[in-house]
Amino acid sequence: MDTAIASCGCPATLHIPLPPGGQAAFHARRTAARIMALRPAACPRPVAEDIVLIVSELVTNAVLHADGPYALTFSLEEGRAGIAVSDGSAELSGRRSGKARSGQGGRGLNIIRALGADLFVSPCERGKQVIAVLTW
Repeated sequence: MDTAIASCGCPATLHIPLPPGGQAAFHARRTAARIMALRPAACPRPVAEDIVLIVSELVTNAVLHADGPYALTFSLEEGRAGIAVSDGSAELSGRRSGKARSGQGGRGLNIIRALGADLFVSPCERGKQVIAVLTW
């Protein structure tokens, strides 16, 4: 996997491609936790736990509702985190065509908003990015 870390002061930014399927959220959570562990003064522990949950929800939504490839861009500076998850689907509604929604789920974006993050969806060259920005 290609990994890029830019840390010339603030913010620390990391971009990684994610594997398809169930391992994507695990890799994304682990990556975000590592960045926050490298900069403990930038993010209080309770906020770090919220950020890991936000990362997990965004990646899980991408894997469940969009085609790959998937990638995580994570940026951290004191008082703010940016989480962008990209996927290969240009569909901005987050629904894969032809895929029925089960009775489970459907709360991920509400959880992210309840944690205080602002959410954005942006088309990009090969699909879209779903972006969450959390400030504290």
